[in-house]
Amino acid sequence: MGNEVIDTAVIGRHYDERSPIGDELRDGQIHMWYWYDDDDDAPLTAAVHRVSRKVTDTLGLRAGEHVLDAGCGPGATAVYLAQAHGVRVTGVTVSAFEIDKARARAAAGGVAGLVSVEYGDYAALSYADGAFDAVLALESLQNAVDLGQVLRELYRVLRPGGRLTFSDFSLESDSEPARVAKFMDSLKLHRLPTLAEWLGHLRDAGFQIEEYTQCGPRVFGRKSKYLKSAMGRRDEVAEKFGEDAVAQFSQRHLGFFAPRKEQIGYVIVSARKPRT
Repeated sequence: MGNEVIDTAVIGRHYDERSPIGDELRDGQIHMWYWYDDDDDAPLTAAVHRVSRKVTDTLGLRAGEHVLDAGCGPGATAVYLAQAHGVRVTGVTVSAFEIDKARARAAAGGVAGLVSVEYGDYAALSYADGAFDAVLALESLQNAVDLGQVLRELYRVLRPGGRLTFSDFSLESDSEPARVAKFMDSLKLHRLPTLAEWLGHLRDAGFQIEEYTQCGPRVFGRKSKYLKSAMGRRDEVAEKFGEDAVAQFSQRHLGFFAPRKEQIGYVIVSARKPRT
């Protein structure tokens, strides 16, 4: 338990340090992007929102349902779900910056009555059994100290028949492990499962797999487009946050871009808690 507390604090600081500039570049969506090809001229914020829509659409949300956003980031996705689907969203994160930003974003978006955001460790949630109709985890399961425990906890708080969808990185090649190690260190990852391993973890927790896709080539495979977009706003971001902050942000991400595009995948998986 002691190591779990320490790791949670480390992850919280990790996002407190990176999220402010990430929030600025991606308009409150601290996750990956989706470009169809190199000629796709969608701006970064639109490419990131494509992932939000692609992941959340698989939940099949209905007005009035209650959604847990496990690792909610600065709140843009939670606000989008409330506005687009009329659902209640409870977001949890271990980042103080993200809590403040998400609450402000919900208020500005006119959905403060539908979106609540609080500090919470998804390995030990305070909610009752069956409290949620659906669970969303956008690139947050990668941070789990004990992935099995986290998935069992998400299973517990889902009602029978409730749905879970997550998106995250996957290991696609074990060649040049030093490159992958730099990537993992950049993100403070404990492990990087393959798609098959992700599915196995879900089944072990009791979930029934309903749908999955590997869209790495259009996500991590388009990292050069992200770099071009981010560099195009460098002066603007530096004016707001300062040159030192931008330099630190860039330095922290060097390892992230180390792997080759065929080494890192991006999976979207939907599963369900059985009704009986």
